[in-house]
Amino acid sequence: MKTLLALLCSVLPVTSLAEANNAVDLDTRRKALDSLLQEQWEYVLRTAPEYASILGDKRYNDRLADYSQAFIDADIRATADFLRRFEAIDATGFPVQEQLNKRLMVRRLRLDMESVRFKDWEMPLLQNSGVHLDLPQAVRVWSFETVKDYEDYLARLKQVPRVFAETMVQMRNGIRDGLMPPRFLLGKIARQCKDIADAKPDQSPFAEPLTKFPASFSAPDKKRLRDTILEAIQKDVNPAYRKLESFVRKEYEPKGRTEVGVWSLPDGEARYAYDVKLLTTSDLTPDRIHEIGLGEVKRIEGEMLETARKLGFQDLKTLNASISTNSALHFTSRQQILDLYAKYIAEMQAKLPQLFGRLPRASVIVIPVEKFREKEASGAAYMMGSPDGSRPGHVEVNTGDFAKRTTLSVETTAFHEGVPGHHLQIAIAQELTGLPAFRRHGNYGAFAEGWALYSERLGREVGFFTEPYSYYGHLQDEMLRAIRLVVDTGLHSKKWKRQQVVDFFHAHSTIDEVEVQSETDRYIAWPGQALCYKLGQLKILELRERAKQQLGAKFDIRAFHDEVLDDGALPLNVLEEQVQAWIGAPKS
Repeated sequence: MKTLLALLCSVLPVTSLAEANNAVDLDTRRKALDSLLQEQWEYVLRTAPEYASILGDKRYNDRLADYSQAFIDADIRATADFLRRFEAIDATGFPVQEQLNKRLMVRRLRLDMESVRFKDWEMPLLQNSGVHLDLPQAVRVWSFETVKDYEDYLARLKQVPRVFAETMVQMRNGIRDGLMPPRFLLGKIARQCKDIADAKPDQSPFAEPLTKFPASFSAPDKKRLRDTILEAIQKDVNPAYRKLESFVRKEYEPKGRTEVGVWSLPDGEARYAYDVKLLTTSDLTPDRIHEIGLGEVKRIEGEMLETARKLGFQDLKTLNASISTNSALHFTSRQQILDLYAKYIAEMQAKLPQLFGRLPRASVIVIPVEKFREKEASGAAYMMGSPDGSRPGHVEVNTGDFAKRTTLSVETTAFHEGVPGHHLQIAIAQELTGLPAFRRHGNYGAFAEGWALYSERLGREVGFFTEPYSYYGHLQDEMLRAIRLVVDTGLHSKKWKRQQVVDFFHAHSTIDEVEVQSETDRYIAWPGQALCYKLGQLKILELRERAKQQLGAKFDIRAFHDEVLDDGALPLNVLEEQVQAWIGAPKS
């Protein structure tokens, strides 16, 4: 059988042979990129089975990830090989989105390889993340629809001892290499493990699937699954948590580092520079980011003072003192917090057509944070729904210490975590067609958090924040993000102490004390992440203003928002290129 090129050569004139050859070559290269993207995505799902389950892919439902050194070494080799193969593909002549597919994948793999020198896998547990928290959290979003789902889950529970043993090996390697979290945070990890281990099997977070057996299950199946899962929790899961708790308290915590900044780790300056580059997708230096933060703090303070005077107070200190003693601004129950979040999200849903042409099909619900992680969890966070819409997105709200929490920031946080913030952005990305999976499900901190912070402002544009205290809470939350630029760089570049961060918070905000403490510990544990919000928001605001100036009467806010979201999450420099091309399109 003749090849396509041979057939073309037999019927085309000589002058067209070169064009035919080029067309076949282009098609071959495009198919090669598409095939390699699919291969790499399959590798991600196979080696991160818990993540595959969250996305609704059940092929690896009976597995937990491999944390062994042998796998880590093999993964580094696989990443290097994928990078070599992607770089070898010539994308000349590809459609714009396919060129972007290659560019984004190569960028990601290069950053992965750059990070190898820091051996982050040797500091695998923090007070707000790590396998000890990730597993019980994932249980809430994995699918439990069939008997096999429960049998696969049982197989996973039996692997918890193996996963924890591999994790402890890496932690011991961290002790050897001087890669240690701050000592004062490690007791929190031990306490979290103890809280889970001490729960009776039927009260464990790992027993939650037993409360939602499908009605179609037979009575014998329900009994068998209940008995075997509770036995696995008692004999496999709880002992593994006790062993991890004992290791952290006796062996790991005493070796924790005494300085809180990442600068104190081996190669600390380069480590923080990498974190900043990775998470902000920018080339801004820590010093420049610190300056931006101080400028934003000053600007927002001016707006807060103006709002305080509308409330009858002459200065922020007097207003802040009043808020702390005003019972009407504090919660009286856990349920009241959940109800208020749900109220604002529902009200914003009705306003979305004013701001967007494309809206997601997936729904979002408000649920409480699990009690075992309340003390270290933020005020609220978003957990994505399944791509097929069968599981809604979750706004997970911290209802602990409710009497110490004020109502001020709930409205703006509902918009940030729900709509038009994280839920709308992530659900739209998941539902996009024509993009490879790594882009539909991809994330860049500065884009995602920048969008969510930008979304808070949209509330005012469609009629929210009519109550001055709620608007003050909105400004307070924006102040939090400005403060983050100052204190994150302060901690990890300028060698601030923890108390300096707490003092800066108190000097420039009325943020709840429980939030001040947990936020400070979060920045210590997760260098650079806190920078994403303000830097991403400022970039989106800059692009919006540029579009308004250049498009004039042709500017449409709904079209602008669709343009920002219609390619999925992007690095900020790529987002700027895409928006600039969109601005120029109507003129061409």
